[in-house]
Amino acid sequence: MKILIAVTHLLGIGHFARMRLLAHGLAQAGHQVTLVSGGRPVPHAVIDGFDLVQLPPVFCKGSDFSTLYQGDGHILSHQTRDERIQLLMATLERVRPEIIITETFPFGRRALKAEFIALCEAADAMRPRPAIVSSIRDVLNPPSSQDKADQAEALIGRFYDAVLVHGDADWVAPAIGWPFGPHSQRALHLTGYIDEAAEAERTIIPHGGILVSGGGSAASLPLYRATIEAATILPHMQWHMLIGHGVSEDDFAALQSAAPPNMKIERARQDFRALLRGASLSVSQAGYNTIVDNFDAGIPMVLVPFAAGQEQEQTLRAKALAERGMAHLVSEADLSGAALADAVRAALAAERMKKPSINRDGVAGSIAALAAVAQNRAAIEHEWSVLDAVLSAIAQSGDRLEVWWRDDDAIAPTPALTRLLSLSQAMQAPVALAVIPASAQPELNACLPLGCDVLVHGWAHTNHAPADAKKQELGHRPMDVIASELRDARARLAALFGTKALPVLVPPWNRIAPALLPLLPDAGFIGVSTFKLRTTAEPAHGLRQVNTHCDPIAWHQGGGLAPEADLVRAVTETFQALARQTVEQREAFGLLTHHLVHDEAIWAFVSRLLATLAGSDAVQFVSARSLFDSHQMVPRRSVLE
Repeated sequence: MKILIAVTHLLGIGHFARMRLLAHGLAQAGHQVTLVSGGRPVPHAVIDGFDLVQLPPVFCKGSDFSTLYQGDGHILSHQTRDERIQLLMATLERVRPEIIITETFPFGRRALKAEFIALCEAADAMRPRPAIVSSIRDVLNPPSSQDKADQAEALIGRFYDAVLVHGDADWVAPAIGWPFGPHSQRALHLTGYIDEAAEAERTIIPHGGILVSGGGSAASLPLYRATIEAATILPHMQWHMLIGHGVSEDDFAALQSAAPPNMKIERARQDFRALLRGASLSVSQAGYNTIVDNFDAGIPMVLVPFAAGQEQEQTLRAKALAERGMAHLVSEADLSGAALADAVRAALAAERMKKPSINRDGVAGSIAALAAVAQNRAAIEHEWSVLDAVLSAIAQSGDRLEVWWRDDDAIAPTPALTRLLSLSQAMQAPVALAVIPASAQPELNACLPLGCDVLVHGWAHTNHAPADAKKQELGHRPMDVIASELRDARARLAALFGTKALPVLVPPWNRIAPALLPLLPDAGFIGVSTFKLRTTAEPAHGLRQVNTHCDPIAWHQGGGLAPEADLVRAVTETFQALARQTVEQREAFGLLTHHLVHDEAIWAFVSRLLATLAGSDAVQFVSARSLFDSHQMVPRRSVLE
């Protein structure tokens, strides 16, 4: 497979390091991988077996992730933003991947939202469409507001096939940091921690001292300074401090000058793991890669999680591990030489637990998850291609099928209704609203454009079925009572909507007692519409039936989009069945939607289906009025005029 990974590390290098390992593992497994990095270039990074594309780099200062700086140190300009997007788009077009991985987004990197959304939109428009996957750490920094969580959830529903969680939920549960919604929960794939655990030789450099590390940024300076004080308090212990290259030379020199005789200070080393395995204790922050290093070594930990600004991720991770007896915790707010010295004493005095069994095979887990995701997306794209082929064959035969659109349960103007009507206008596909008469509000009429027909959706959408039966309003009561109720329903909609209202009945839940059908013409109805292929065009004298056939909602599973491949396959089979019928017996293909309960995945499916049909010469969109009144086809470009 061809895989494109987009990652931007803003402070340390942890995000890049994890994606580099994933890219390497994917390449080793035979995949063609392109890693697009948007952070500052990482010195000495090993790029082996995959391509690296460097965007104009950005970074942040301290814990302010909303203000970004470009390579020259100035605040990120519009020009640099545009250059990043242009290079990202060019890379997408050149690679044409089967899988796209966005690291952290949409759960973070909101300051770079424009480029990630541009990538997702461009990928979504490709045919066949690649799978789009989010890659996140074991635990996310909680959103600062529910609105941000909702935005991320909407983007997952709109674009994403999966979310890879690189962790082990038995030790750190992802939900402790992020309130995953239904889309995200269904999309989660736990892969295990990403780690270089498969290295051939587990070298150990024994020294028995306390190894202090702080990642690749300057955010660890408070930890380094407190550690120097702790080493002074505990002069009988040997301390070894490794300092990342994100710390300036001046600060590095100052730390060396302040170090007591029992402390060695040097820059970060390539053999860090070997040193860690030979230590008696690790003192560090609680970043993802640092924790994985400690998992590998299996030695006691003292964790001082980074918590500046609104950062909670490291604190949540550290607390989860401390609760399981794997670490001693010192909060950044309580950090001092004395507090750190106390934690070191406690960690060394505690009974050493057996090295925990933690899933650190995250690269293999990710490869397996991506293979499954790609297979599912390929199956979906195959069904779309089959639909295209069937429509093309129908068009080449000179045939053309009618398509109409019914949306149920409208009662009042809402943002969802506005979106529905906008989509109808954009696709030049007229939509008929099945309005609930008892609840319909007069303001609804004002927002409906010409060409939007109104149908009678029962009376009050009230269930009268017994507890052991399927829901039904139009049954389980005397037929004359129901007919009288429906006569009043038709009259009320006619009074509210005038000529937009059609005397066409849409039974709630698409269920109607057969004995009621002969009574409908006397109640003023000319048509009825339910769901599935009709068995007759005229279920009662003077009553035309035109049904709907595609409902994208998984009602029996609690809502959301039904399996997309199954939906598209069913649409294809319905078109094939209709094409085999004679023109006299054929009914129009009907799309059924419920705008009030649509999520982003449903909107995306409906948009793609309408666009596919609109682009085919085998399809003619028609209005409900044309089907139930004169049954004449309406030119696509005039139905909404």
